[in-house]
Amino acid sequence: MRKTALFAAVLTTFAATHVSAADLPGKGITVKPLQSTIAEETFQTLIVSRALEKLGYSVEKPSEVDYNVAYTSIASGDATFTAVNWQPLHDDMFKAAGGDAKFYREGTFVTGAAQGYLIDKKTAEKYHITNIEQLKDPKIAKLFDSNGDGKADMTGCTPGWGCEAVINHQNSAFGLADTVTANMGNYSAMVADTLARYKQGKPILYYTWTPYWLSDVLKPGRDVVWLQVPFSSLPGEQSKVDTKLANGANYGFPVNTMHIVANRAWAEKNPAAAKLFAEMKLPITDINAENAAMHAGQASEADINRHVDGWIKGHQAEFDKWINDALAAAK
Repeated sequence: MRKTALFAAVLTTFAATHVSAADLPGKGITVKPLQSTIAEETFQTLIVSRALEKLGYSVEKPSEVDYNVAYTSIASGDATFTAVNWQPLHDDMFKAAGGDAKFYREGTFVTGAAQGYLIDKKTAEKYHITNIEQLKDPKIAKLFDSNGDGKADMTGCTPGWGCEAVINHQNSAFGLADTVTANMGNYSAMVADTLARYKQGKPILYYTWTPYWLSDVLKPGRDVVWLQVPFSSLPGEQSKVDTKLANGANYGFPVNTMHIVANRAWAEKNPAAAKLFAEMKLPITDINAENAAMHAGQASEADINRHVDGWIKGHQAEFDKWINDALAAAK
């Protein structure tokens, strides 16, 4: 009797599992994630993909495109979501591609994403440089000249990321156009040159953001210092944003949040995925740690997948709650 009851219970459990797997809300639906060409964005993108797979969706490998292409593709329905919508940095691109009418954006995936300008600590202390406005002085600017034209050379960012519009705007607004050249190009290549100059003991001036591995290699406060700006000044949709902090310091950029943005029509047809997107949260410190591991050599596809699996295992209860809440939303 006991064996029969046990066997029946096992069959019932198997049947329930089998039925639930067959009835998952994402069954038969393909999801197309997008991210930029920044390899360090793969980690957070794949965590979202893994969660969607648990809901039964068939999720493609993330495609790498420029941010503006990502927004237009998601708005048109050619792609499903991106996990790297920066607010307010990407507000102009978000609005230009259709804004809330085209996009579903609920919840906050990552908080505390800082940006700004830094110089090496040695030069900062020797010449008492604390504010980027001091580079209006040709003598100060010349310290950061790397090509012999007498102007400071700033490592900017890759065109299309959104940061280049802010940097160019501020370079003009702060009266630096005559003494500072904001270089735009392949960020990874420019940063490699910046690091090489630092290792040679030469002054460096660069833009960066967090989460990114660079601030783990050149640590603010130890190796480099953040520069303040003379006043708040941002372009486009951010023009009314005050970047001054509560303590009076002003580093020129508001602290950004990062969001999962999906095609609105798709999200409305997929309430489980919509609930998932709204609930998921990822600590910025965890992204920094994973990005640092990538910079240290663990940057292969297998490495990143291992990092993702490890993060999920370490946060299993939270991950499972997202899935269960999403399943409940589909009923």
